[in-house]
Amino acid sequence: MNKEDNEMYMLLKELVNKVKNLEEAVYHKDNLLMKSGLVVVDSPTPSIDTIKTTNVDNMEWSEIHKMVESYGG
Repeated sequence: MNKEDNEMYMLLKELVNKVKNLEEAVYHKDNLLMKSGLVVVDSPTPSIDTIKTTNVDNMEWSEIHKMVESYGG
């Protein structure tokens, strides 16, 4: 193996090691990405069960505005 081939081999070996380390960081269960606050697959989903839904088909705009204000909007 000549000098250029050896350098190319060493460079390729370094790149493969860096990719392996990156994959371990991304797929490891307790990795830094999860600890930094990114959303994970099994995170809780938001719910709006506490808001009473009403039919606004026949409401006046003033009634709708009052309803929104009562929800805090």
